[in-house]
Amino acid sequence: MTTVAPAGTGVAGIGATARITAVPDGRGGTRLPVLESDGPFALRRTRGTGGYARVTVVGAMSAPLGGDRLAVEAGVRGGAALTVDSAAATVALPGRGGLPARYDVRLTAGADADLRWLPEPLISARGSDLRMTTRVELAASARLVLREEQILGRYGEEPGTLTTRLTVQRAGRPLLDQELSYGPGAPGGWDGGAVLGGHRATGQLLVVRPDFEDRKPESRLLGDNAVLTVLAGPAVLVTAVAADALRLRRVLDGALRTFG
Repeated sequence: MTTVAPAGTGVAGIGATARITAVPDGRGGTRLPVLESDGPFALRRTRGTGGYARVTVVGAMSAPLGGDRLAVEAGVRGGAALTVDSAAATVALPGRGGLPARYDVRLTAGADADLRWLPEPLISARGSDLRMTTRVELAASARLVLREEQILGRYGEEPGTLTTRLTVQRAGRPLLDQELSYGPGAPGGWDGGAVLGGHRATGQLLVVRPDFEDRKPESRLLGDNAVLTVLAGPAVLVTAVAADALRLRRVLDGALRTFG
């Protein structure tokens, strides 16, 4: 349910949570008993491929704005397969009062479940301040493909402040926990040679596959500005920077075809 902070509370913006639940349909497919849109998130079931049900997130209004508190929850029950994507990029914008916005993504996948989280990029517009967290909980036999892309500033502008944290637990144990910060509110050096090196597009692709337990790729460079890192578990992480969103997507799509 969407909530709006009342006048005089000192808090601007809206609170909204959209929810998706995918379960096996008993015939080798997947059904969606919960598809609950809210606030700026309009959820639409679209045509899936390869046995996956597919949900596309359509933005119903400009968001997140400063002061907003937004969340998306997606749960894939044992044996179900779900792809979640989005119709357009998400643009973080400044709001009234200079308050930060929060955007929380919570994903779960049960035994033998398969989740592909493939949204369009997040754009950090000048003057915005966004704190984004993605929390994932996987059963030991679950599969996951997760893509994140951040574009720092629209064309010709400086970025806003963006802090993202990605936490993944597999079978109750930590698999990945990382936090990244960019923009004028970030610690010094975020745009230096050790981090972005002047690039304005950055992203990652996380692939978790139980069969990596026996057959895992080797860590290596993927071109000049991307690296494949093998995690302490059946998972690999591809991290890349690029001059723009198009070049970044080409790198991550190549990795997805190879490892996803």
